[in-house]
Amino acid sequence: MNHILSDRINNLATSQTLAMAALARELKAQGKDIISLSLGEPDFNTPDFIKEAAKKAIDENYSTYSPVDGYQDLKEAICRKFKRDNGLEYKPTQIVVSTGAKQSLYNIAQVMLNDGDEVILPAPYWVSYFEIVKLSGGIPVEVPTSVETDFKITPEQLEAAITPKTKMMWFSSPCNPSGSVYSREELTALAKVLEKYPNIYVVADEIYEHINFSGTFCSIGSIPGMLEKTITVNGVAKAFAMTGWRIGYIGAPEFIAKACTKIQGQVTSGANSIAQRATITAVDADPSVLNEMVQAFHSRRDLVVGLLKEIPGVKINVPEGAFYVFPDVSSFFGKTLRGTEIKDANDLSMYLLAEANVATVTGDAFGNPNCIRFSYATSNDILKEALRRIKEALVA
Repeated sequence: MNHILSDRINNLATSQTLAMAALARELKAQGKDIISLSLGEPDFNTPDFIKEAAKKAIDENYSTYSPVDGYQDLKEAICRKFKRDNGLEYKPTQIVVSTGAKQSLYNIAQVMLNDGDEVILPAPYWVSYFEIVKLSGGIPVEVPTSVETDFKITPEQLEAAITPKTKMMWFSSPCNPSGSVYSREELTALAKVLEKYPNIYVVADEIYEHINFSGTFCSIGSIPGMLEKTITVNGVAKAFAMTGWRIGYIGAPEFIAKACTKIQGQVTSGANSIAQRATITAVDADPSVLNEMVQAFHSRRDLVVGLLKEIPGVKINVPEGAFYVFPDVSSFFGKTLRGTEIKDANDLSMYLLAEANVATVTGDAFGNPNCIRFSYATSNDILKEALRRIKEALVA
């Protein structure tokens, strides 16, 4: 029946993180003891003070449509947050609230890209960037990195990737899937390249900014000359354990914010009213309320990196943020493990699901075919058991 469906949908890849999570759930339902390290979702509950704000909003009857781009007092709170945490000066007219940061990204691609426009994607990149750019008529241009460089691109690589067709660069810091965090010095060096090209815009995905073990965080928009060509994307899903509340937002040059509001007005209109009211409380909170969760992720990272270092053939760096590790597993390619030939990262990921009952995600999905991604957003006991199984399967 594919010939009846649009080329647009036929050419769109399925999200491999969601596909692996669905497969893990399916196997669990069949009674298999699956440990899923595939989805990027904190295993904490939304903080009580945010839940209370949502209950209050229900009692106060926030049950009608919100403005398309979000409640005015929420946009004002987001401006305060950007100034406090990121040194970014935005006005409420530059803020658009959407149904998750994923919709924010889709809006940006739809309003910025024409057919054939190139978008530079430092690889690895979040799985949906590539497909969203493609779906919007753009051409993704991958810039490869490796575990040896902590999965960060250099100014020279950025310069080499720019062509007359380059319209944008999209990146995340802390990065999903690698956990890499760009320092102010590194971002300043990239900004120096970009300042030569006034028509290239940057999408800075900062959804993991608070899950950061490096001690500092820098928004590229805070570097002199970058604010007017940067679209800063954020949300409350990861830091506040609010993945299901579906609130993301952007700070952008006003003409881009207006365009995103225009498209959203035709597609979804305003985001969930109760979730928006709760988000005011979240973004107004001092980030120190997140310390306990961040410390838990930090100790889990140390645990997982330590255990992975004990597995011969696995090459691992120490990620500085988010809640992922992205080991290079290419030493297993071309080998046969327990009768299974491992040709690539996809084979290895499926092998670990079959033999170790652990769900991971192939690095192919993120533009790096040598790696696989583990999420460590689960308890220490589960992580220890998962890594024990993985080690047993790989040293077979």
